[in-house]
Amino acid sequence: MAAGTDLLKQRIEQVTAGKKADIGVGIAGFSDKDTLIINNKHFPLQSVFKFHIALAVLNEVDKGKLALNQEILIKKTDLLADTWSPLRDEYPKGNVKLPLAKLLSYTVSKSDNNGCDILLRLIGGPKTVENYIHSVGIKGVAIAVNEEEMHQEWNIQFKNMTTPEAAAKLLKAFNNRKFLSQKSYDFLWKIMVETSTGTDRIKGGLPVGTIVGHKTGTSDTNKQGVTAAINDIGIVKLPNGKYFTISVFVSNTKENAKTNAKIIADISKLSWAYFTGKLK
Repeated sequence: MAAGTDLLKQRIEQVTAGKKADIGVGIAGFSDKDTLIINNKHFPLQSVFKFHIALAVLNEVDKGKLALNQEILIKKTDLLADTWSPLRDEYPKGNVKLPLAKLLSYTVSKSDNNGCDILLRLIGGPKTVENYIHSVGIKGVAIAVNEEEMHQEWNIQFKNMTTPEAAAKLLKAFNNRKFLSQKSYDFLWKIMVETSTGTDRIKGGLPVGTIVGHKTGTSDTNKQGVTAAINDIGIVKLPNGKYFTISVFVSNTKENAKTNAKIIADISKLSWAYFTGKLK
């Protein structure tokens, strides 16, 4: 860690101190000296992995194996009832064809669980995604199960995991156009900016109107009052036109939903202050 981020680290640790949660943070700026990683162990991804899935799907588009305007048949059996799915709410009877672009939009912008699993079946399952992420040089990530499997038993969700450092590296590489065509990058950036979930997390700590492309992840809370994951990872556009990436994972937390979101928002606010030269 570079000396320049020492104050940022101190201020973030003031936010996380005393919280009944395991918290991981990955922040990366335009230069390597602006990288800060806190608590670099594996955290459950939850729906954050839909970003990874979108990257793998768009890689197939870039290879010519799929096309954004390609129509995908959504069967009634694809639309599981007991899961988060705006797609199912819109098309409850299924048997409808939607362009791949729209399916990606549902999955990323609205975090649709059924859309997610349809995409995974389309490209060959979670292992295809994991292999692709590893192939672009990002280690410290495991993607082993789909949304349906994650809903079956509490511990299964922990099989999809990342370190904060891996998340920071993946976002920075994506933002620096290290993979994907410009067209695919532009499309994914657009649907990340259009994300409607978790507006009180990364976006909650930033000035109104700040452009943020992000992906949230949210688990259930068990009978013991533990929430496995409240996450948000994203890319934030600064007033000078540059960007920074931020990934915050709040895991195994006994705090309430509002506090969990505020942890992320407060870390986001501090990061903004650091990158705009206003951190005190």
